[in-house]
Amino acid sequence: QVQLIESGGGLVQDGGSLRLSCAASGGTFTRYAMGWFRQAPGKERQIVAGISRGGANTYLADSVKGRFTVSRDNAKNTVYLQMNNLKPEDTAVYYCAASSTMWFATMSAQYDYWGQGTQVTVSS
Repeated sequence: QVQLIESGGGLVQDGGSLRLSCAASGGTFTRYAMGWFRQAPGKERQIVAGISRGGANTYLADSVKGRFTVSRDNAKNTVYLQMNNLKPEDTAVYYCAASSTMWFATMSAQYDYWGQGTQVTVSS
């Protein structure tokens, strides 16, 4: 119903910044709550950020509060994850996700669609 295409991942030094983008096609973007997840080697997938349909409500994991910002541009059918002051612990594959059933979602089970993932590597 909706396809998610991620971009913006790459290699950055400790303290650097990256901006991830997730472009959605198909469906009606404004009806999807959106989220970002990440999975590091040897760890389970965990939520990084969530944003409500209208963008007024956001969620950030404790580990990224103060450093990451999630936003969406409904006119462009795109959700963003601005990552500042990146640390090696942030190294992971980052996934964009969409929820068709929730206006705001903070749990992986609430998401229906997933992007392909984009690698973020933070070097010391």
